[in-house]
Amino acid sequence: MIVSKTIFLAVLATVLVSTVVDAATLEGTPQEQAACRPDVRKFCHGIKSGASNSVYLSCLQANRKKLSNACLTVLKNHGAIVLD
Repeated sequence: MIVSKTIFLAVLATVLVSTVVDAATLEGTPQEQAACRPDVRKFCHGIKSGASNSVYLSCLQANRKKLSNACLTVLKNHGAIVLD
């Protein structure tokens, strides 16, 4: 569970880093974390702990057609993904 949360936070930090300078916001809101956590677990579980943030973001981007609407909205709102 701790690894999944750490992985998710790393992904969300990568997503947010281009739009936010406040370090506290880099982790995303609890609602944003909750929106994408199931998708990270489902689609990115094969990524080894310690991989770069961009690897997780790439995983979510590669699976964008299968992501939940909630996670897609979070990624879209932070400019990390463009919906087709």
